[in-house]
Amino acid sequence: MIPVCRLDDLPAGESVRVDTAPPIAVFNADGELYAIDDTCTHQDASLSEGWLEGCLVECPLHAASFDLRAGRPTCLPARRAVRTHRVTVEDGVIHVHMAAEEGSAA
Repeated sequence: MIPVCRLDDLPAGESVRVDTAPPIAVFNADGELYAIDDTCTHQDASLSEGWLEGCLVECPLHAASFDLRAGRPTCLPARRAVRTHRVTVEDGVIHVHMAAEEGSAA
C-alpha cells in the first residue's frame, strides 16, 4: 500500500504522479479515484500530464486516450492497455495498492 497524498489535496479533475517503479498516475475523476501506470503504452509520455475528461485521460504526446476504469485504450495510436491499480482512502489519505506485473508471481 503506497500513500499518495491527502484526499483534500487532489481536487476533482486533477491528477498526481507517484514516483514508484513504474510510476503511477492517480486521478480524481469527478470524485472517483483511479490509478493507472503513468507511462503511455504508445510512447514514453506521462499520462498524469494529460487531459482528463470524465473517466478518460488523453496522452499529452500523441492524443492516445485511455479509460481509467479498465486501462484500455479508446483510440489510436495506443493499442495496449495500461495497468490499473486499486485505490483506497484511509483517514483522509489516498493509498494505491499496486497490481502485480504481468508475468510475475502475485
